[in-house]
Amino acid sequence: MPKMKTNAAAKKRFTFTGTGKIKRKHAYHSHILTKKTTKQKRNLCYSGTVSAADEAKIKNLLVK
Repeated sequence: MPKMKTNAAAKKRFTFTGTGKIKRKHAYHSHILTKKTTKQKRNLCYSGTVSAADEAKIKNLLVK
């Protein structure tokens, strides 16, 4: 059986923390920023973690 390939799109978007959780970035922080409040933009710049429901799917894409 051939080796499993890592999904290239997922590789660019997600990283693993030291404890094995998956880090992600927030959406809506790339353009059309003039109508968004400063508070909203500030909160979008921080990274978050992937929910437990989606964690198994993303680990499968990253083949870890």
